[in-house]
Amino acid sequence: MLFVTQFGESFKWSSEGSLFMYLIALFAALALAIAIERIYFILVRSNVNADKFMAEIRKLVAGGNMERAIQLCENGKEKALPFVVLRGLKRANESEELDFRAIQNAVDEGTLEVIPKLKERTSYLSMLANVATLTGLMGTIYGLILSFAAVGSESVSEADKSRLLAKGISTAMNTTIFGLMVAVPTLIVYTYISNRTSKIIDELDEHMVKLINLITGNR
Repeated sequence: MLFVTQFGESFKWSSEGSLFMYLIALFAALALAIAIERIYFILVRSNVNADKFMAEIRKLVAGGNMERAIQLCENGKEKALPFVVLRGLKRANESEELDFRAIQNAVDEGTLEVIPKLKERTSYLSMLANVATLTGLMGTIYGLILSFAAVGSESVSEADKSRLLAKGISTAMNTTIFGLMVAVPTLIVYTYISNRTSKIIDELDEHMVKLINLITGNR
């Protein structure tokens, strides 16, 4: 708590580095908007209890109740896994003749449609984190330029030199810490969303192979 209090007292919105700090604030707002949208899409809109859902689907398929399995997928087709499973079940139910390649193509088509939506805009979080860090670094260099210019100026008094030097260093440090304050949590959120997205894609691959094997074996 002492560190937080001291940091809050020392951190100030630098007027000299305001351009860089406004840019970093803009990047923070964009990252927050993207993070909220992606978290909702990945964790709420697209996520499903894969093991529980596929256990029910396999039970219905093994029992020959394809229509009920299709209806179950229809009810949750906005989510990634049910959407892809629905494609495969519909193709398998279209004909009495087993066509492994046609079922696989239907599943692949559904997967290729889902994966870009899962990954959409996530990479922008990594980019915004890097840009926020680099913008803070630009502010650091700008503050150091101000400091060295003040020290090297012959028309400035010694008292003013000390004041301007401190002001330039303050600008440099504040823009740096502000950029890192935005970049660090943004990278954490990016990593979390990327891992959850990879988990959903891995579940798609795993369960689709099992489902196709079950359908072909059942036929």
